[in-house]
Amino acid sequence: MTGANRPAWATIPVDEERYRPLYARLLGLRFVNPGGVLCFLFFEGAIALAVLLALAELVSWWAVLVLPVVVAAMVKLNDMVAAIVVRSAALVPEQERDRFRRQMEPVVGRARVEWISHSVPGVVITADPVPPPRRANPSD
Repeated sequence: MTGANRPAWATIPVDEERYRPLYARLLGLRFVNPGGVLCFLFFEGAIALAVLLALAELVSWWAVLVLPVVVAAMVKLNDMVAAIVVRSAALVPEQERDRFRRQMEPVVGRARVEWISHSVPGVVITADPVPPPRRANPSD
């Protein structure tokens, strides 16, 4: 995939594309950006797992070829789903995004709360200190 064909919303800059692991470049991942260790686990780890399962005679030797392909397909599918999510998020108007951010931001500080007697049914709010409960006689 060349830099000219890449969409503007791709997350990997063109000049950093050549430093990505071979696994990510071969799959053409645009939104999922696995590092070198994760790519190693995806490919060589899947092969090692398939070999161990085949040696234990839990699967046939075809699993050594099939399991890395299935893992690669799942990684590519995850990248495609991430692309759909990013595109749909880009369609949300800026006003809605701002409103969502305001609703999701935690408020730090003190909030003034005015208690109304009927706001919490069944709860009595007083300013008087509550006496400690009386303990039962230990000799009982």
